[in-house]
Amino acid sequence: MLLDCWAIPCVILLTWLFLKTKYGYRKFTGVAICVAGIVMVVFSDVHASDRAEVTGGPNPVKGDILVIAGATLYAVSNVGEEFIVKEGDRIELMAMLGVFGAVVSAIQITILERNELKDINWTAGAVLPFLGFALALFLFYSTVPIILKICGATLLNLSLLTSDMWAVFIRIFAYHQKVDWMYFIAFAAVAVGIVTYSGGKKKDAENVQVAEASDERDKIKDEEAGEDHITQGFTAAVEGQSSENAKQQPFITISPN
Repeated sequence: MLLDCWAIPCVILLTWLFLKTKYGYRKFTGVAICVAGIVMVVFSDVHASDRAEVTGGPNPVKGDILVIAGATLYAVSNVGEEFIVKEGDRIELMAMLGVFGAVVSAIQITILERNELKDINWTAGAVLPFLGFALALFLFYSTVPIILKICGATLLNLSLLTSDMWAVFIRIFAYHQKVDWMYFIAFAAVAVGIVTYSGGKKKDAENVQVAEASDERDKIKDEEAGEDHITQGFTAAVEGQSSENAKQQPFITISPN
C-alpha cells in the first residue's frame, strides 16, 4: 500500500519535469482521491486488531524506508519506460527488459537465495506455481508498454491500485482472515479516483491542443519579431554606411569658365 501511495506522486513529478506532461485540476483531484483511499488502507492495517499476528515485523520503520526507496525507483522505471515507448521502439524495450531482467535476477538469486534454491524439491507442485507466475509476468510486461503509450505512467500506477482488491479477496477466501471495514471504503475511493482521473480526456486533449497552438503562435511571433529586428538592424547599418560614404565622397566644383 505504501508502495502505491508513494510511487504515484513520484510518477507525476517525474513526468511533469522530464516528459512535460500537463495535468489539470481534474487529474489532480482523481490522484488525491486514490491516494486518500490508499492512506485509509494503511491506517486500517495499523489499527487492525490482528496486525501483530499477520503483518507484524521486527522493524516496521526500516521496512517503510525500504519500501519508499523501492517506490521511488519504480516510479523512475515507469517514467523511463514511457519515454522509451513514446520516443523509441517498443519491441526493443521489451527485449532489453527480458534480457537484463533475466541476468540481474540470476545474479540476485545466486547471491541471496542460493541456499533456498538448493533446498527446493522440484516436483510438479513446486514447478507449476513458478510457471504460472512467469506466465503472469510475461503477460503483464507485454501489455505495460502498450498502456504506457496510450495512457501514460500515471494512469498505469493508478490502475495498479486495483490489485490490492484481489489481495483482499485472497486474504478473505484463501487465508480466512478478517478484513477491516475501512478496506471497502478505501477501494471505493480508489475506483472513484481512477474514474475521475481518466474522465474528461477529450476536454483535456482539447485544452492541450489549445495550449500547444498558443505556444506555437507565440513562437512564430517571437521568430517574426526576431526577423524584424534583424531586418531593421540591417537597414540601419546600410543607411549608416550610405551616410558615411556620402560624407567621405569629395565634392567636385565646376568652374563657369
